[in-house]
Amino acid sequence: MLIARTLAELRQHLQRFNRPAFVPTMGNLHQGHLDLLRQAKPLGDVLVASIFVNRLQFLPHEDFDSYPRTFEDDCAKLRSQGCDVLFAPDEAELYPQPQTFKVQPDPALADILEGQFRPGFFTGVSTVVMKLFTAVFAGQAQGVAVFGKKDYQQLMVIRHMVRQFALPIEVVGVDTSRAPDGLALSSRNGYLSANERAEAVHLSMALRQLGQEALACGTELPNLLKQLEAQAIEYLRQRGWQPDYLCVRRRLDLQAPLVGDALVVLGAAKLGTTRLIDNIEV
Repeated sequence: MLIARTLAELRQHLQRFNRPAFVPTMGNLHQGHLDLLRQAKPLGDVLVASIFVNRLQFLPHEDFDSYPRTFEDDCAKLRSQGCDVLFAPDEAELYPQPQTFKVQPDPALADILEGQFRPGFFTGVSTVVMKLFTAVFAGQAQGVAVFGKKDYQQLMVIRHMVRQFALPIEVVGVDTSRAPDGLALSSRNGYLSANERAEAVHLSMALRQLGQEALACGTELPNLLKQLEAQAIEYLRQRGWQPDYLCVRRRLDLQAPLVGDALVVLGAAKLGTTRLIDNIEV
């Protein structure tokens, strides 16, 4: 596996290929990341991953400095999945100047849900993903980028960005990888105590229950939606969580659903000091 530290080194190496398959990460890899790599491997003629902890998507009070950096272990996991190229720049390489030009996503999609509780998050995500795309796909006629559906809203933002900028990139979403008890795999699960880890599965349980209740409402869903969401939030609150949102949205644009829409149930809640997110398509 080639480890490229600079844009020049990465681009020079990728010149010989026609269709990179790319999996961007912030490192601290777990089984969910490996599942993305496994799905991406047959989609291109070279498998590329990146490790970069992006300061732009962290709010001032969030865990940028303490975010786990496990580079050597990550490299071993990437090699085990047949990764051909790892792009691992430092901040000075990817942001040689203050990043005053930024990608501003559509507020109708980016300022709701996660964007409401983490203002500017999707601007940071969109900007770094655009830079990574220009690094990996520069000079390529086509490529594919693979993202997990666990970050559902992020996946939608990136898909819209690729479409509106007419980038020659196919964006592939991969179903969320879960532990046997149903907990969505996440780097932040490592922050949970043993008791919190046992409790954490109740987020996915609450989302599944909310989704089942939403489907059972049929044509009455728009009238009962707020009541169902409030009940789900109260369920977690009574168990000691601090919920930000549990909601039913239409998959198309994450707006409030209408009768007949395909649905996704999304949630974010803090357990102790750890904030977890999850979603389930229903």
